[in-house]
Amino acid sequence: MRSLKMENSTHHATENSSINCTIDHHIHQTLSLTIYILVLVVGLPANCLSLYFGYLQIKAKNELGIYLCNLTIADLFYIFSLPFWLQYFLQHDNWTYDEKLCKICGILLYENIYISVGFLCCICIDRYLAVVHPFRFYQFRTIKAAVVVSIIIWSKEILMSWRLFTHADVSKDAESHIICFEHYPIKDWERNFNYYRFFAGFLFPFFLLLFSYCGILRVVRKSHGTQKKRKIQIKCLVSSTVVIFLVCFGPYHILLVIRSLFETNCNFAEKIFNYYHFALLLTSLNCVADPLLYCFSSESTYQNFVKIRDSCLTCLRSLRTKTKVSYQMKTPEVLRKNSSVPAAEEPEISKKLHTVHEMKDSSTTSIDRL
Repeated sequence: MRSLKMENSTHHATENSSINCTIDHHIHQTLSLTIYILVLVVGLPANCLSLYFGYLQIKAKNELGIYLCNLTIADLFYIFSLPFWLQYFLQHDNWTYDEKLCKICGILLYENIYISVGFLCCICIDRYLAVVHPFRFYQFRTIKAAVVVSIIIWSKEILMSWRLFTHADVSKDAESHIICFEHYPIKDWERNFNYYRFFAGFLFPFFLLLFSYCGILRVVRKSHGTQKKRKIQIKCLVSSTVVIFLVCFGPYHILLVIRSLFETNCNFAEKIFNYYHFALLLTSLNCVADPLLYCFSSESTYQNFVKIRDSCLTCLRSLRTKTKVSYQMKTPEVLRKNSSVPAAEEPEISKKLHTVHEMKDSSTTSIDRL
C-alpha cells in the first residue's frame, strides 16, 4: 500500500512538480485576507477618484493625465481580481473556478506590478523633462506622445502575459487542493523569466526613477524663485515615491531572484514560502499608494477635490435648510408668526441672505487659490 502511494506520488510529480511539496498556507488565511480586504475597500474608491482626476488632467491638455489614467486602470484591473483570490484563500488555497480564470487572475496579479512600474517611470521622466529641460524636449511632453508610449507599454505587457498564459497551469498539492498559478519547487522555465523580471522590470526602472528625481531635486535646490515651502513639498514627494517603490517592489523581486537561484527542492520552498508571500502582499499596497502620491498630492487635483467637497457640503446644507423650512411651515405656530411679519421687512431679509451667500462664495474662491 505504501509503495503504491509512493508510485502514485512519483507519477504525479512528473506531471506536476508541486505535488511533492506540502506547504503551510496559513499566511493566506490570516494576513493575506486582511491586506486584500484593505486594498479592496480603500483602493477601489481611491482609484475611481484618481481616474476622474486623471480625466480632468487630460481635459486640461496635460499629458500627465494619460499616464495617471493608465496607471489607475491597471490598478483597477488588479483590484477586480481580488474577490476571486479572497475566495481562494477562504477555501484554504483550493481553486474552484475554471483554469482559464485562474490564469487570468494570476496574470492580473503579477503583470499589474510591471504595468504600474512602467507608468510610474513615464510619470517621473515626464516630470524630469518638465523641470530640467522645459523647452528642449517639449515634443515628448504632448498628449499624442503619451498615448503612443501607453500603447507600447500595454502591448509589451500583453505579449509577456501571453507567454505566462501558455506556460502557467494549475497544480495539486498533497491534500488534493488545486493550487492556482504557483509551483513548488519553481519550474525551469520560470527561472529565466524571473531574471528578466528582476533586471528589466525592477532594477532598470528603479535606477531610471532615481536618476530622474535626483535631477529634479538638483534643479529645485538651485532655484531661487521657488518658495521654501514648495521645495520641502517636492522633496517629500520625491523621497516618498522612491521609498514606496522600494518597499512595494524591492522585497518581492529580491526573493524572486533568491527562489530562482536556490529553490531546487521542497525543503527550501517551505522555508521561503511565508517571506515570499509577505513580499507579494507588499506589492498590492501599491494600488493604494499610487492615487495618494500621484493624484491627491497634485496642487490642481487638490483644488478640484476641494471644489467637489464644497459642492457636496453646499448640497447637504441646502437639503437640510429645505427640510427645516418645510417642517416649520407645517406648524400652526409658524403660520401665526408669519401672518404678523410686515411685508416691508421681506426685502431686508432677502438682502441679508444675499450677503451671506456672497461671503460663502468669497471664502470658496480663497480656498481655490491656495
